[in-house]
Amino acid sequence: MVNDFVYAQPVKIYFGAGEFDRVGEILRELGCSRCMLVSDRFLADKAKQMVESVPELCASFSDIEENPQLSGAEAVVRMIRELDADAVIGIGGGSTMDTAKFAAATALGDAELTEYYDGKKPFPEKRLLVIAVPTTAGTGSEVTQVSVMSHGKEKKTINNPVFMPRIALVDPKLTSTVPPRTTMNTGIDAMAHALEGYWSRNHNPVSDLMAIESVRLVLGNLETAYRDGGNLEARCNMSLGALMGGLAFALPKTAGSHACSYPLSEDYHLPHGEAVAFTLDSFVRINADERLQELCRRVGLRDADELADRIAALKELGGLRRRLGDLGENVDVGKLAHDSAVHPLMGNNPVAMDETKLREMFENLR
Repeated sequence: MVNDFVYAQPVKIYFGAGEFDRVGEILRELGCSRCMLVSDRFLADKAKQMVESVPELCASFSDIEENPQLSGAEAVVRMIRELDADAVIGIGGGSTMDTAKFAAATALGDAELTEYYDGKKPFPEKRLLVIAVPTTAGTGSEVTQVSVMSHGKEKKTINNPVFMPRIALVDPKLTSTVPPRTTMNTGIDAMAHALEGYWSRNHNPVSDLMAIESVRLVLGNLETAYRDGGNLEARCNMSLGALMGGLAFALPKTAGSHACSYPLSEDYHLPHGEAVAFTLDSFVRINADERLQELCRRVGLRDADELADRIAALKELGGLRRRLGDLGENVDVGKLAHDSAVHPLMGNNPVAMDETKLREMFENLR
């Protein structure tokens, strides 16, 4: 018996090697003539070259931190207003796309960005359109209405339709120079999106299918992409897997591993993908019901234990931190368990995880 569900995906997706070369054409089709380009720091020079070569681009901003700060979005908003920009392109990883999405959603408003961030003011009805261009295979931000932003030490996942991009432009060639460690971090994050969307209490049949294919693609291609970044077939499959992972969790939302990732990032400074990966194999074992066993069989694995073992092996291959001892000498397990337990995403986990159970899970990672 299938439960009632609603599925919607308003983002127009362009997928293919070389698709990014059409960015000027796409801007013209959208009627945009003064587009602001927001990029990762390592793409700063390329961004400046693009502004010089694509007439529809008016300026670029590349000062984005790994865990993006609200101050970055404020800087983009100031430039948008000064230049009277009519659209925003976010090209990079999740940090860049989330910054672009937040800036585009608030630039036409009259309140301070902190008021939108804190929920004191509703987001403006009018906003700039966003073209999201991922350069990593993992975040899924190009097809979600989520912006993850930090303000000081506080990190929030803000879920609002105003953040939904108009266009997702997924060009696997843009991922070919991503360093191996980042490839692994973002690749496991993509698998987490798929798995958590699949076992989320809010899952639906359409998202389930996306999740299964995403896990299959990531398992089959992440190690190759890590070892040989120039392998275009592996990069294409990883980009498709990450895109489907984004579609898999866009409506159901993520669950336990992402809930735990917030204190791991905030207190121990793990990059987002590595923070999610830290507990992902643990949650695979915790959440190993018949539905998850069926997913494992459909992607060619024996069972959930084999899936957890494969994830652990990928983490080891990529040199990711996997044990509490890797986080430093003074890990506060009680705080980790408490902060994870109270995070709203923990409520999506199919197995109820209170502070006691989470402490036990973390203790097993010593």
